[in-house]
Amino acid sequence: MKTYPLESISLKQAKEFQFKMVDAITKTFSGKESLSRGDLGVVPGLNKPKTTWKAEQAIARFFDAEAAMLVRGSGTGAIRYALFATTKPNGKLLVHSAPIYSTTETSIRMLGLVPIMADFNDPEMIKQVMQENPDIEAALIQYTRQVPEDHYDIKEVIETIKAQKEIPIVTDDNYAVMKVSKIGSECGADLSCFSTFKLQGPEGIGCIVGKKKYIDALIKEHYSGGSQTQGWEAMEVLRGLVSAPVALAIQAEVNEELLQRIQELPQVKDAFLANAQSKVLIVEFHEPIAQKVLERAEKLGALPNPVGAESKYEIAPMFYRVSGTFIKSDPSRKDSMIRINPNRSGADTIVSILKQALESEEACS
Repeated sequence: MKTYPLESISLKQAKEFQFKMVDAITKTFSGKESLSRGDLGVVPGLNKPKTTWKAEQAIARFFDAEAAMLVRGSGTGAIRYALFATTKPNGKLLVHSAPIYSTTETSIRMLGLVPIMADFNDPEMIKQVMQENPDIEAALIQYTRQVPEDHYDIKEVIETIKAQKEIPIVTDDNYAVMKVSKIGSECGADLSCFSTFKLQGPEGIGCIVGKKKYIDALIKEHYSGGSQTQGWEAMEVLRGLVSAPVALAIQAEVNEELLQRIQELPQVKDAFLANAQSKVLIVEFHEPIAQKVLERAEKLGALPNPVGAESKYEIAPMFYRVSGTFIKSDPSRKDSMIRINPNRSGADTIVSILKQALESEEACS
């Protein structure tokens, strides 16, 4: 199968990201503040902990953005808030003509938006759809692939949309941040959204990065004390953003090594890298043995499911079914394919688990 995975940054670039994040922190926090867990509550004048406000400044500085905001609800919450800031009920939202990520689809329904589909792989189709729907109010672009055949360049899609009409563009940068050289807002989008839990951060905290006018409007709506990201959570977000780039770059190197080694196994029909949604190794078997392999791999130490997709809890490699959007496009993939995410493990561990799972009587029966 031909796939078009996103190009991962190198280990050298990842170190530069780490250093840039630390530099942004030193330009925002004093040394004593960096060693603290931060404050709590709603500080007068800020309506949020001062530590959270400073963390948002450091994040905006790292991404060369006008502003940043930490929200509850992880990546889903960030996308929902961003769509709320850029659209109105019954408004038309331009989206890619592929299965929409399930939680994003829920957000679109909750906000009463009307999705208008265009194939983002075809710039001419984007132009045509926008000409046929001149009342489109905003666009949502998922950075990673929604189906294996996706190959669009997010910067080109953003530029194509903006050339037709100046509308706000929200990007879903989950599974891409700290793995690619530039996120959506750095490619011209108005707001980028992602989960910090996927970046070694705390549970439930999402991040929005981009245009100040939209984030300021959200801050006014986001005023209740219980909605605020507390100081200790904000500090955990920053610590995660410091450690994530190098860890993810090593993971990308392991994926490249695995690609060749796993293709040599006789039970394997094909193996390829794909963003589904994380950049993972997809393994296709000659026989419909995927479910048995997954059951056996768990007994051999592999994680049977994601926690937050590369969260701080996911250390061992994950052997899991291919993503729901992949299965939607071809239901047979559920029995013939699995995805492997190295997480923090090396290639030898993964190859050993897969070989044992394939050689077991359960998988071969």
